[in-house]
Amino acid sequence: MAVPIAVLDCDLLLYGRGHRTLDRFKLEDVTDEYLVSTYGFPREFIYYLVDLLGASLSRPTQRSRAISPETQILAALGFYTSGSFQTRMGDAMGISQASMSRCVANVTEALVERASQFIHFPEDEATVQSLKDDFYGLAGMPGVLGVVDCTHVAIKAPNAEDLSYVNRKGLHSLNCLMVCDARGVLLSVETHWPGSLPDCTVLQQAALTSHFEADLHKDGWLLGDSSFSLRTWLMTPLHIPETPAEYRYNMAHSATHNVIERTFRTIRSRFRCLDGSKGTLQYSPEKSSHIILACCVLHNISLEHGLDVWSSPAMGHMEQPEEEYEQMESMDSEACRIRQELLLTHFS
Repeated sequence: MAVPIAVLDCDLLLYGRGHRTLDRFKLEDVTDEYLVSTYGFPREFIYYLVDLLGASLSRPTQRSRAISPETQILAALGFYTSGSFQTRMGDAMGISQASMSRCVANVTEALVERASQFIHFPEDEATVQSLKDDFYGLAGMPGVLGVVDCTHVAIKAPNAEDLSYVNRKGLHSLNCLMVCDARGVLLSVETHWPGSLPDCTVLQQAALTSHFEADLHKDGWLLGDSSFSLRTWLMTPLHIPETPAEYRYNMAHSATHNVIERTFRTIRSRFRCLDGSKGTLQYSPEKSSHIILACCVLHNISLEHGLDVWSSPAMGHMEQPEEEYEQMESMDSEACRIRQELLLTHFS
């Protein structure tokens, strides 16, 4: 006689069938202050995420103890903003650490699936012009569509043989390429590049470069620092400014480009799983890349909902490795002509 094999739920083993722990935590029973301090976001924002992701997180099940979308989202937010699977957080919601991990995976994939909905360059002319006007208002740099830079996020070593993720500081990381607007809203994010790749190589191989070299944005450019090469669509600082116009250009460039450094700081400040203070992301490069992207999606959604008063405390242990690069002026004569025209027209 065949003996049926039971599929055991770890929460069932921990709490017993009669213990209704998954139903005991209700958003309406706690204060906004508690939600912000524990999960990083206020009640209305969490309700929005439940509406946005609920269909993806509600899976058919034969069990009466399926974890609700609301609980999954709280578990994931708790991890993103604290960087750890704290037992007290799981206890507060009535789920085990293993279930916490599954919740993070589910919510991460649901957010990644919606990345293009929240992270993209504007397409209509009015919004593009507004983008340029916002940047011009910062320091007088015209024609800017976004500022671009890379930042490293620490991950666990994939395996002993794979050195492609070892950065210049000897740590394993992902080198993430991002573009933001004047408010810090992310317009492009690529989180999968191995930490051993220098910023200039990441940009050369990035989908972002293909996008701009296809002339999809003919009337503007990105701003990048000196780790990148000057291109027709990417304005970099002058290596050795000599004239007053060149100094003014470099100062405006630096003040405008600083927006993305502030954006990196605020993302790490809110999503402590990325700042290294709790250790590296304990996942494969692919899963770590998805977690970073999910946090970037949440960053944009939070700005969309007016949650843009961000503190910027000192960062954790994983700072971006300092690049040691040779400043090379572009051999692209057209790019040089465009920058020179910009100097003469707006900074002379």
